[in-house]
Amino acid sequence: MTYSLDLRERVVGYVQEGGSPTAAAQMYKVSRATVYRWLNREDLRPTKVKTRKRKIDLVALQQDVEQYPEARLKDR
Repeated sequence: MTYSLDLRERVVGYVQEGGSPTAAAQMYKVSRATVYRWLNREDLRPTKVKTRKRKIDLVALQQDVEQYPEARLKDR
């Protein structure tokens, strides 16, 4: 789950107006690391991940399923 853009802007705005990152984290119930990450970003909008890195190559998996349709997941 991502934090809303409104919350991100409020937290960064609070710190830019003179509040401490620790106080902002406590006030808005987010971690200090999250506050520092948001402060270092140019664009506060959440990033969309198109494809995640998987442990197995999806093309290789598809080929294996086509070759051995009866195989169990445990055997793959």
